[in-house]
Amino acid sequence: MKTRRHFLKTAGAFALGSMILPEFTFALAKIKNPGIQLYSVRTEMLADAKGTLKQLAALGIKQIESASSSKGNYYGLTGKEMRDTCKELGMTLRSGHVSINSKWQQTMEEAAVAGQEYLICSSMPKSGQTIDNYKRTAEIFNKSGEECRTLGLKFGYHNHDYEFDKVDGQILYDVLMDNTDPKLVHMELDLGWVVASGNDPFEYFKKYKGRFPLWHLKDMDLQKKHSTEFGKGGLDIPKLLKHQKESGLKYFFIEQEEYAKTPMESIKYDMDYLERIRI
Repeated sequence: MKTRRHFLKTAGAFALGSMILPEFTFALAKIKNPGIQLYSVRTEMLADAKGTLKQLAALGIKQIESASSSKGNYYGLTGKEMRDTCKELGMTLRSGHVSINSKWQQTMEEAAVAGQEYLICSSMPKSGQTIDNYKRTAEIFNKSGEECRTLGLKFGYHNHDYEFDKVDGQILYDVLMDNTDPKLVHMELDLGWVVASGNDPFEYFKKYKGRFPLWHLKDMDLQKKHSTEFGKGGLDIPKLLKHQKESGLKYFFIEQEEYAKTPMESIKYDMDYLERIRI
């Protein structure tokens, strides 16, 4: 027969377990699926694309975003070769930075063969810091998004700092956001350039919730306006990663353009930093 003492002991153990359980239920998780924008290792990719990809895979990189180069969009490899090399190394060719130019149709077709999900315009197709130009650009982006969708691709745009200039009281980036179709234009937010321009990425997460499926995770020396290793600049990386849901984040890509030593040493430093973060 169970005694009152046994009942109280059992109930107490259950209550204690209930207090402890949330620690395990809500345990902080490691950062998953880190990616890289290959412009970070542009010289190395041009010299030895497959060897450089192998080094990145050894560092734990899982997602790849290519960039146009003097050897094409895949550093001398075909789209299929790039896709297959990444797959062999346990990585995914997820995205690519390109320009909307006379070779746009070819660029889209190559990306479709490469099996990537996103095609990202890396700079404004028409220069001019005016509201009208940004509205015209939004029209170009909507059309490009439609064209990409027919080939199973998602089109997007990657910002710098100049898009955050104000004209007649309006932020030009906001003009672009307000005049693009969210179903056709998927924004890649370069967080380094957002903070370097004096803006708050969290405010953009709130204002345009779910509009930023891609990030460039780039820490910035705010005085020099140069990229730097994670934790050395003005970007609150742990806080940003804890608010990825508001952004609509699917993938992020490490991007670093300046280095304390060598590109690979900086990428390793960045990966070690991410390894220590729990969200």
